[in-house]
Amino acid sequence: MSEFNTFGKTLVIIGIVLIIAGGLLMFGSKIPFIGKMPGDISIQKKNFGFYFPITTCIIISIILSLFSWLFGKK
Repeated sequence: MSEFNTFGKTLVIIGIVLIIAGGLLMFGSKIPFIGKMPGDISIQKKNFGFYFPITTCIIISIILSLFSWLFGKK
């Protein structure tokens, strides 16, 4: 019975993460600092465009690690 309880909690957490990710994708362009930070790599050429938000990825990773550390303790 405890396997189902753990599986259910995992599905709820995955669902919450997907809802947050979907919200960020829908409203991410309205958040002024997401994807436009110093250190984000953006290359625009005549027939080519490349964008890699490395600083944004690092900051999001730090925030998610902090949440995981705070709420992961038992």
